[in-house]
Amino acid sequence: MEDDSLLHFANFSTLVLCMVLKFPQIFVLMRAKSTTGVSLNSLLLELTGFIVFVRYQMYYDYPPPTYLEYPILIAQDVMLLLLVLHYNGNLKKGLLFALVFVGGWHVLAINKWIIDLAMSLCTFISAGSKFAQLQCLWASKDSGQVSALTWAMATYTCMARIFTTLVTTGDTQVLIRFIVMTLLNTWVTSTVMYYRPKSAKKQD
Repeated sequence: MEDDSLLHFANFSTLVLCMVLKFPQIFVLMRAKSTTGVSLNSLLLELTGFIVFVRYQMYYDYPPPTYLEYPILIAQDVMLLLLVLHYNGNLKKGLLFALVFVGGWHVLAINKWIIDLAMSLCTFISAGSKFAQLQCLWASKDSGQVSALTWAMATYTCMARIFTTLVTTGDTQVLIRFIVMTLLNTWVTSTVMYYRPKSAKKQD
């Protein structure tokens, strides 16, 4: 009974947080009209990882509450991607990215071995997105346009998903992914906070 209550809380809190997860980052970009410290490669890899993860969950008919937030995150990442492309002057590339992602969505479900292989690589893809963001922060030494709140909320949602995965599907691949993402999200959050004072001084 207690596990059921915790499971419902974990699912609900994760869904609620993910409905607004990217908004702090979106608002920061819109105010600054600059993408300093924000990695385009990280965003593209994250989107790829999200799409593979959702497709995998749907392919195996996993309970929707265990992944319901991902379509919402994908929509928010698309908004972020368009903003980054706009401020970088590369908005026309958005159509190319859209075609690649839509095509990839259909290809993933053609055969079981394709979706299984993609999910095996999903953790590496998602981890790559975090390292791309870290590299961008290390290079710029400026986290002024990166939202620490967004990354902190992402850390919590991954921790919640570790619990829900253990209680529901027990899928090892999914569990490993969330453990790795929790550690890397924590690292990114810490790095954003580390460079925050320098950014604040520049703005002053």
